[in-house]
Parts: sequence; structure tokens; C-alpha cells
Amino acid sequence: MTAPAPNPPMGILERRRIEAEIIKPIYEEMKAAFGEEAARGVLERAVKKAAVEAGRQFAAHAPGGTSIAAFAAIQPLWTQGDALRIEPVAQDEKTLAFNVTRCRYAEMYRAMGLGEIGHLLSCNRDGTFIEGYDSRIKMDRTQTIMQGASHCDFRYRMVEDGKP
Repeated sequence: MTAPAPNPPMGILERRRIEAEIIKPIYEEMKAAFGEEAARGVLERAVKKAAVEAGRQFAAHAPGGTSIAAFAAIQPLWTQGDALRIEPVAQDEKTLAFNVTRCRYAEMYRAMGLGEIGHLLSCNRDGTFIEGYDSRIKMDRTQTIMQGASHCDFRYRMVEDGKP
């Protein structure tokens, strides 16, 4: 008798869908009680704190420590199940640059009626996740599909002692 195959880990897209199903009614209640601006502020702060903590946890398990290469190695968690289509731009020991040309996260939030806060639920996690993962890695992004652009432009760079 053979052992059953292990269950693959849940993809981030599925995790975000489950979270959004829970967050949606809470967000609606917060809007009704406190107003849209206050509700968005609470949501933004909570998601950012969770992203920093997630980054710290990933860093704690990075084999050989954190680096651009180690960070790039975990990228498949976010792309699993065709969640993101990525066009590589550049990668070396100090740089990871890519464009996202399809974002099923944005598609999912819009389909759930959460397009107005999708950037708070996913996009805003990216920069704060990396803060928790390794404060030497900086992320620049000028546009996102979630907010109407044709693609998201992710540019990560390793800085040492505050020098790019």
C-alpha cells in the first residue's frame, strides 16, 4: 500500500479569496458605522501589519538567509494556479524586475464586488511584505492592473547601508 500524495500548499490566490469573503461583510459594516475613509484606513493598516509579519515569517525560513535570489525563489507561491502572468525584465544578485501582465487577484476582487479595495487587500501588501522580509530590499512600482494600468511594474533592488 502506498501513502497518499501530500496535499499541495494552498496558493496565495485561493487564500486571498477566502480572506476577502471574510473581510467583505466586515468592511461593509465598518463603512456603515465609521464612513468609507475610516473603514479603508483600518483595513489598510491591518493588511499592512499582516504583510510585514508574513514577510518576517518567510525570512525566518529562507534557506541561507534572505537575498534577492531567495525572494525570487518564493515567487511561485504568488503565481501558482496562473494567478499572475509575469514577464521577466532583469534579475541578478541586486535586482529583481518583472512586469505582471495578467493579475487574477484583480479579476477576482472585481468579480467579488471588491474592486474599490482590491489594492488594499493585495497590492499594498507587496511593499510592506518586503519590509518584513528584508529591509535592505526596496520595491518600486509605478502602476498596477488593479488600478487600471495595462501591467504592474515590480522593481526590487538590494541596497546596502542606504546606498542603491
